[in-house]
Amino acid sequence: MRLHTSALHRRLGPPAPSPAHATTAERALLLAVAALMALAALLPAAALPTGYHDFADQRAWLGLPHAIDVLSNLPFAAMGVWGLAWLRRVPPARIGAAQRGLAGLFFVGLMATTLCSAVYHLAPDHAGLCIDRLGMSAAFAGLLGLAAADHISARAGVALAAFAALAAPATALIDGMAGNMTPWAVLQGGGLVLLAALAVRRPQPGALGFSIAGVIAFYAAAKALEMADAPVFALTQHLISGHSAKHVVAALAAWPVVRALQRAAQAPANGAAALTIR
Repeated sequence: MRLHTSALHRRLGPPAPSPAHATTAERALLLAVAALMALAALLPAAALPTGYHDFADQRAWLGLPHAIDVLSNLPFAAMGVWGLAWLRRVPPARIGAAQRGLAGLFFVGLMATTLCSAVYHLAPDHAGLCIDRLGMSAAFAGLLGLAAADHISARAGVALAAFAALAAPATALIDGMAGNMTPWAVLQGGGLVLLAALAVRRPQPGALGFSIAGVIAFYAAAKALEMADAPVFALTQHLISGHSAKHVVAALAAWPVVRALQRAAQAPANGAAALTIR
Protein backbone atom coordinates (compact mmCIF):
# COMPACT_ATOMS: atom_id res chain seq x y z
CA MET A 1 0.00 0.00 0.00
CA ARG A 2 1.31 3.45 -0.90
CA LEU A 3 0.42 6.45 1.20
CA HIS A 4 1.05 10.00 -0.06
CA THR A 5 1.66 12.50 2.69
CA SER A 6 3.20 15.92 3.17
CA ALA A 7 4.64 15.05 6.60
CA LEU A 8 8.16 14.67 5.27
CA HIS A 9 7.87 17.98 3.47
CA ARG A 10 6.71 19.71 6.64
CA ARG A 11 9.64 18.32 8.58
CA LEU A 12 12.21 19.12 5.91
CA GLY A 13 10.77 22.50 4.98
CA PRO A 14 11.86 25.91 6.23
CA PRO A 15 12.03 26.26 10.03
CA ALA A 16 9.30 28.09 11.89
CA PRO A 17 10.29 31.57 13.11
CA SER A 18 11.49 31.67 16.72
CA PRO A 19 9.20 33.44 19.20
CA ALA A 20 10.43 36.68 20.73
CA HIS A 21 10.66 35.19 24.21
CA ALA A 22 12.22 31.96 25.41
CA THR A 23 9.92 28.96 25.19
CA THR A 24 9.37 26.50 28.02
CA ALA A 25 11.65 23.98 26.31
CA GLU A 26 14.39 26.58 25.87
CA ARG A 27 14.19 27.54 29.54
CA ALA A 28 14.33 23.86 30.53
CA LEU A 29 17.44 23.42 28.40
CA LEU A 30 19.05 26.43 30.07
CA LEU A 31 18.30 24.97 33.50
CA ALA A 32 19.78 21.63 32.46
CA VAL A 33 23.00 23.30 31.30
CA ALA A 34 23.18 25.28 34.55
CA ALA A 35 22.74 22.04 36.51
CA LEU A 36 25.61 20.43 34.60
CA MET A 37 27.86 23.38 35.35
CA ALA A 38 26.97 23.17 39.04
CA LEU A 39 27.70 19.44 39.14
CA ALA A 40 31.04 19.92 37.40
CA ALA A 41 32.02 22.55 39.96
CA LEU A 42 30.70 20.85 43.10
CA LEU A 43 31.45 17.15 42.62
CA PRO A 44 34.74 15.89 44.08
CA ALA A 45 37.79 15.93 41.84
CA ALA A 46 38.73 12.59 40.31
CA ALA A 47 41.88 11.46 38.55
CA LEU A 48 42.19 9.07 35.63
CA PRO A 49 42.44 5.40 36.65
CA THR A 50 45.95 4.06 37.06
CA GLY A 51 47.20 2.56 33.82
CA TYR A 52 44.60 4.37 31.70
CA HIS A 53 47.12 4.90 28.90
CA ASP A 54 48.33 1.28 28.88
CA PHE A 55 46.24 -0.09 26.03
CA ALA A 56 46.12 -3.78 25.23
CA ASP A 57 47.46 -3.58 21.67
CA GLN A 58 51.03 -2.27 21.81
CA ARG A 59 52.10 -3.54 18.39
CA ALA A 60 53.95 -1.40 15.87
CA TRP A 61 53.66 -1.78 12.11
CA LEU A 62 56.15 -0.47 9.54
CA GLY A 63 57.65 1.73 12.23
CA LEU A 64 54.28 3.15 13.30
CA PRO A 65 53.87 2.72 17.08
CA HIS A 66 50.53 1.48 18.40
CA ALA A 67 49.59 1.04 14.76
CA ILE A 68 46.06 -0.34 15.02
CA ASP A 69 45.01 2.13 17.70
CA VAL A 70 46.30 4.92 15.44
CA LEU A 71 44.91 3.67 12.12
CA SER A 72 41.51 2.72 13.55
CA ASN A 73 40.80 6.45 13.79
CA LEU A 74 40.54 6.72 10.00
CA PRO A 75 36.80 5.83 9.98
CA PHE A 76 36.13 9.15 11.74
CA ALA A 77 37.62 10.99 8.77
CA ALA A 78 35.76 8.77 6.32
CA MET A 79 32.42 9.50 8.00
CA GLY A 80 33.25 13.20 8.14
CA VAL A 81 34.02 13.41 4.43
CA TRP A 82 31.00 11.28 3.53
CA GLY A 83 28.71 13.39 5.67
CA LEU A 84 29.96 16.67 4.20
CA ALA A 85 29.47 15.28 0.69
CA TRP A 86 25.82 14.49 1.42
CA LEU A 87 25.31 17.79 3.21
CA ARG A 88 26.34 19.61 0.04
CA ARG A 89 23.67 17.71 -1.90
CA VAL A 90 20.79 18.79 0.34
CA PRO A 91 18.88 21.71 -1.27
CA PRO A 92 18.85 24.87 0.90
CA ALA A 93 15.07 24.72 1.41
CA ARG A 94 15.10 21.14 2.74
CA ILE A 95 16.67 21.81 6.17
CA GLY A 96 17.16 24.87 8.32
CA ALA A 97 20.30 26.98 8.14
CA ALA A 98 21.11 26.14 11.76
CA GLN A 99 20.83 22.40 11.08
CA ARG A 100 23.07 22.76 8.03
CA GLY A 101 25.75 24.63 9.94
CA LEU A 102 25.65 22.35 12.97
CA ALA A 103 25.81 19.21 10.83
CA GLY A 104 28.83 20.71 9.10
CA LEU A 105 30.46 21.37 12.49
CA PHE A 106 29.79 17.77 13.50
CA PHE A 107 31.45 16.32 10.40
CA VAL A 108 34.43 18.68 10.55
CA GLY A 109 34.77 17.66 14.19
CA LEU A 110 34.93 14.01 13.16
CA MET A 111 37.79 14.80 10.82
CA ALA A 112 39.58 16.69 13.59
CA THR A 113 39.02 13.68 15.86
CA THR A 114 40.98 11.50 13.44
CA LEU A 115 44.03 13.75 13.62
CA CYS A 116 43.93 14.50 17.35
CA SER A 117 43.23 10.93 18.41
CA ALA A 118 46.00 9.63 16.15
CA VAL A 119 48.43 12.08 17.77
CA TYR A 120 47.43 10.79 21.20
CA HIS A 121 47.74 7.12 20.32
CA LEU A 122 51.20 7.51 18.81
CA ALA A 123 52.51 8.02 22.35
CA PRO A 124 49.65 7.80 24.86
CA ASP A 125 50.06 10.12 27.84
CA HIS A 126 48.07 12.73 29.72
CA ALA A 127 49.06 15.64 27.47
CA GLY A 128 48.13 13.64 24.39
CA LEU A 129 44.76 12.76 25.90
CA CYS A 130 44.03 16.46 26.22
CA ILE A 131 44.75 16.86 22.49
CA ASP A 132 42.51 13.87 21.76
CA ARG A 133 39.63 15.46 23.64
CA LEU A 134 40.13 18.82 21.97
CA GLY A 135 39.52 17.10 18.64
CA MET A 136 36.34 15.50 19.91
CA SER A 137 34.97 18.81 21.18
CA ALA A 138 33.82 20.14 17.80
CA ALA A 139 31.99 16.92 16.93
CA PHE A 140 30.37 16.83 20.38
CA ALA A 141 29.24 20.45 20.07
CA GLY A 142 27.87 19.94 16.57
CA LEU A 143 25.91 16.82 17.52
CA LEU A 144 24.38 18.32 20.66
CA GLY A 145 23.49 21.52 18.84
CA LEU A 146 21.97 19.63 15.93
CA ALA A 147 19.76 17.60 18.27
CA ALA A 148 18.60 20.74 20.09
CA ALA A 149 17.93 22.58 16.82
CA ASP A 150 15.89 19.62 15.57
CA HIS A 151 13.79 19.18 18.71
CA ILE A 152 13.63 22.60 20.42
CA SER A 153 14.58 25.52 18.17
CA ALA A 154 17.33 26.77 15.91
CA ARG A 155 18.53 29.31 18.46
CA ALA A 156 18.58 26.64 21.19
CA GLY A 157 20.75 24.47 18.95
CA VAL A 158 23.19 27.26 18.18
CA ALA A 159 23.38 28.29 21.84
CA LEU A 160 23.94 24.72 23.05
CA ALA A 161 26.61 24.14 20.42
CA ALA A 162 28.38 27.35 21.44
CA PHE A 163 28.30 26.30 25.09
CA ALA A 164 29.65 22.82 24.32
CA ALA A 165 32.32 24.22 21.97
CA LEU A 166 33.64 26.30 24.87
CA ALA A 167 32.99 23.91 27.75
CA ALA A 168 34.43 20.75 26.18
CA PRO A 169 37.93 22.17 25.53
CA ALA A 170 37.85 23.87 28.94
CA THR A 171 37.08 20.63 30.76
CA ALA A 172 39.73 18.81 28.72
CA LEU A 173 42.30 21.42 29.74
CA ILE A 174 41.22 21.20 33.38
CA ASP A 175 41.94 17.47 33.30
CA GLY A 176 45.20 17.97 31.43
CA MET A 177 46.53 20.70 33.72
CA ALA A 178 44.95 19.90 37.10
CA GLY A 179 44.40 16.15 36.78
CA ASN A 180 40.67 16.48 37.46
CA MET A 181 38.54 14.52 35.03
CA THR A 182 35.24 15.23 36.83
CA PRO A 183 34.16 18.22 34.69
CA TRP A 184 34.87 16.28 31.48
CA ALA A 185 32.95 13.24 32.73
CA VAL A 186 30.00 15.40 33.80
CA LEU A 187 29.90 17.12 30.42
CA GLN A 188 30.04 13.85 28.50
CA GLY A 189 27.52 12.05 30.68
CA GLY A 190 25.25 15.07 30.84
CA GLY A 191 25.41 15.43 27.09
CA LEU A 192 24.14 11.87 26.68
CA VAL A 193 21.29 12.56 29.09
CA LEU A 194 20.38 15.68 27.11
CA LEU A 195 20.40 13.68 23.88
CA ALA A 196 18.11 11.06 25.41
CA ALA A 197 15.73 13.76 26.65
CA LEU A 198 15.67 15.48 23.26
CA ALA A 199 14.94 12.17 21.53
CA VAL A 200 11.47 11.98 23.10
CA ARG A 201 10.44 15.37 21.70
CA ARG A 202 8.90 15.73 18.25
CA PRO A 203 11.12 17.24 15.52
CA GLN A 204 10.55 20.90 14.67
CA PRO A 205 9.84 22.25 11.15
CA GLY A 206 13.10 22.33 9.23
CA ALA A 207 14.52 19.46 11.29
CA LEU A 208 17.00 17.06 9.78
CA GLY A 209 15.29 14.29 11.73
CA PHE A 210 18.22 12.00 12.48
CA SER A 211 17.84 9.07 14.89
CA ILE A 212 19.21 10.17 18.24
CA ALA A 213 18.50 6.68 19.58
CA GLY A 214 20.75 5.25 16.88
CA VAL A 215 23.57 7.61 17.82
CA ILE A 216 23.25 6.69 21.50
CA ALA A 217 23.20 2.95 20.68
CA PHE A 218 26.46 3.16 18.71
CA TYR A 219 28.04 5.29 21.44
CA ALA A 220 27.01 2.82 24.15
CA ALA A 221 28.47 -0.07 22.14
CA ALA A 222 31.69 1.89 21.67
CA LYS A 223 31.99 2.54 25.42
CA ALA A 224 31.42 -1.15 26.15
CA LEU A 225 34.24 -2.07 23.77
CA GLU A 226 36.50 0.52 25.36
CA MET A 227 35.92 -0.99 28.79
CA ALA A 228 36.68 -4.47 27.42
CA ASP A 229 39.94 -3.50 25.73
CA ALA A 230 42.06 -6.48 26.80
CA PRO A 231 39.26 -9.10 26.81
CA VAL A 232 38.33 -8.24 23.20
CA PHE A 233 42.02 -8.40 22.24
CA ALA A 234 42.24 -11.89 23.73
CA LEU A 235 38.88 -13.03 22.34
CA THR A 236 39.85 -12.04 18.79
CA GLN A 237 43.23 -13.76 19.21
CA HIS A 238 45.03 -10.41 18.97
CA LEU A 239 43.28 -9.41 15.75
CA ILE A 240 41.85 -6.21 17.25
CA SER A 241 41.59 -4.75 20.73
CA GLY A 242 38.48 -3.37 22.35
CA HIS A 243 39.91 0.15 22.18
CA SER A 244 40.61 -0.07 18.46
CA ALA A 245 37.16 -1.54 17.82
CA LYS A 246 35.71 1.31 19.88
CA HIS A 247 37.09 3.82 17.36
CA VAL A 248 35.34 2.07 14.47
CA VAL A 249 32.00 1.73 16.26
CA ALA A 250 32.13 5.30 17.57
CA ALA A 251 32.65 6.53 14.01
CA LEU A 252 29.50 4.62 13.01
CA ALA A 253 27.56 6.83 15.43
CA ALA A 254 27.63 9.38 12.59
CA TRP A 255 25.64 7.02 10.35
CA PRO A 256 22.17 8.15 11.58
CA VAL A 257 23.08 11.74 10.69
CA VAL A 258 24.43 10.75 7.27
CA ARG A 259 21.33 8.65 6.60
CA ALA A 260 19.06 11.57 7.47
CA LEU A 261 21.00 13.76 5.03
CA GLN A 262 20.57 11.13 2.33
CA ARG A 263 16.81 11.15 2.88
CA ALA A 264 16.74 14.95 2.76
CA ALA A 265 18.79 15.05 -0.43
CA GLN A 266 16.66 12.41 -2.15
CA ALA A 267 13.21 13.58 -0.99
CA PRO A 268 10.75 14.40 -3.80
CA ALA A 269 11.10 18.00 -4.95
CA ASN A 270 7.32 18.54 -5.06
CA GLY A 271 7.06 18.06 -1.29
CA ALA A 272 4.72 15.05 -1.51
CA ALA A 273 6.42 12.11 0.09
CA ALA A 274 5.43 8.64 -1.03
CA LEU A 275 5.72 6.19 1.84
CA THR A 276 5.42 2.46 1.39
CA ILE A 277 3.83 0.57 4.27
CA ARG A 278 4.51 -3.14 4.24
